[in-house]
Amino acid sequence: MAKLYFYYASMNAGKSTTLLQADFNYRERGMSTMLWTAAIDNRSEQPIASRIGLSADARRFTPGTNLWREVTARHEDDPLACVLIDEAQFLTALQAWQCARLADEAGIPVLCYGLRTDFRGDLFPGSAVLLGIADSLVELKAVCHCGRKATMNLRVDESGDAVGEGRQTEIGGNERYVALCRRHFAEQLGMYR
Repeated sequence: MAKLYFYYASMNAGKSTTLLQADFNYRERGMSTMLWTAAIDNRSEQPIASRIGLSADARRFTPGTNLWREVTARHEDDPLACVLIDEAQFLTALQAWQCARLADEAGIPVLCYGLRTDFRGDLFPGSAVLLGIADSLVELKAVCHCGRKATMNLRVDESGDAVGEGRQTEIGGNERYVALCRRHFAEQLGMYR
């Protein structure tokens, strides 16, 4: 029985690395996979790239992409053992349900990897649905500078100062975001004053 998995974490927890390792494991055994990532994130030549240097080609989804239709069309030509989706926080609610349908009706395991919350501590729409409907939730761990588990994503400006307002989505890496524990996140944003 295929399942829908959601691997979530803060920035710098190794989500893309874990996805690429899972993909490698399937392909090493001669199984076909299909990789997806959000079209909005175009920082790298390879659509999926980890900070430790691993990368892979992938299809890019936009809010208008019908994952059910595209994945099942590919599955008819080349049976898929697994679908892996990076940057799953950018899925729409409908796309998250299409992932569930792929597991339920097409019998294809779907492994989604993404952020749980944005720089304000609010759930991303895709993450909210996945947290509600996934068969398996797996939290990947990142570490705050204090050594505690980092669960939050602090956005910083060019000077390294905390940013508490703005668009939910602003693509960036270590130059724009810092993974922190809840306490240090709240202190940086002045929430505990």
